[in-house]
Amino acid sequence: MANDRLIFTRRGFGIVLVGGAAALALPLPSVALTVDQAKDLVGRAISEVNATINSGKSETAMYVDFERIFVRYADVPAIARSALGVAARSASSAQMSAFTKAYQGYIARKYGRRFREFIGGVIEVTDARPLKSYYEVISVAKLRGEAPFDLRWHVSDKSGKNLFFNIIIEGVNMLASERTEIGAMLDKRRGDISALTADLKKA
Repeated sequence: MANDRLIFTRRGFGIVLVGGAAALALPLPSVALTVDQAKDLVGRAISEVNATINSGKSETAMYVDFERIFVRYADVPAIARSALGVAARSASSAQMSAFTKAYQGYIARKYGRRFREFIGGVIEVTDARPLKSYYEVISVAKLRGEAPFDLRWHVSDKSGKNLFFNIIIEGVNMLASERTEIGAMLDKRRGDISALTADLKKA
């Protein structure tokens, strides 16, 4: 999907993606997923985000669109559980469901607030390869006035669907960053997952 591209800027993309999640447990070995399917998934996600950014919609409407894209192409339950870290083990099903829903909206708004900063550059999918028990889709971000930089997407079908579960930007693991951030937020609320969930809805 070499022609797929995402408009954004380096500062905006980095700030938005740096959330908080330490390493997600590696997916189980994939049998059905192929390298072409992994590339296609990332290419379609990039195309939809690009269309949203250039849609001319209000920021509120774009938040809704981006959340829909995130839910469609990312393994949101796994990412949310990783973000919550050890606390996820003791959370009830109801708490995890509520947290996951709040978290996906929180991530969508973080991206949405920086949509304008994305304008001015492109991401192009260049390659993909098997990596351990999943596929890594390799892309290059090209910004005006800056050197290109590396952006990699980890794709698995562990959930029963082809979905991405991590993004690596210039060697920085976004899951690890996301877990750190959410962990700090949870600590401030003395481990109260419900309080964290309520605050994420307002963030």
